[in-house]
Amino acid sequence: MANYESARTPEDLTRLFVERANANDAAGIAALYEEQAVMAYPTGSQTVGRAAIQELWSQIVTKMPPIEPEPPLPTLISGDIALTATAAKDGTGARAQVARRQRDGSWLRLLDQPEIS
Repeated sequence: MANYESARTPEDLTRLFVERANANDAAGIAALYEEQAVMAYPTGSQTVGRAAIQELWSQIVTKMPPIEPEPPLPTLISGDIALTATAAKDGTGARAQVARRQRDGSWLRLLDQPEIS
């Protein structure tokens, strides 16, 4: 895996996701997830594991319009687990993620619910 900037806070994950999505960097997006992370996407299904998440994003990022950062909702942290969320700018709901602090102090996504209506 390439040498990517690490998320030093749970909130960094959203910023890094937007930067990497706008750069069409599916590998960079996947690097934000734990090895066995679960993403609730496409709608109605799950994508399990970093490799599958990278494959999914490699099919999506080149077709997406640029993403604008969305305002974060307050992060909830309990020990090494954090719940982050953003309100969708298009008014369609929210997005929520569970992140876990890694041994080196960085944060990675464990669960990702990109669409909540």
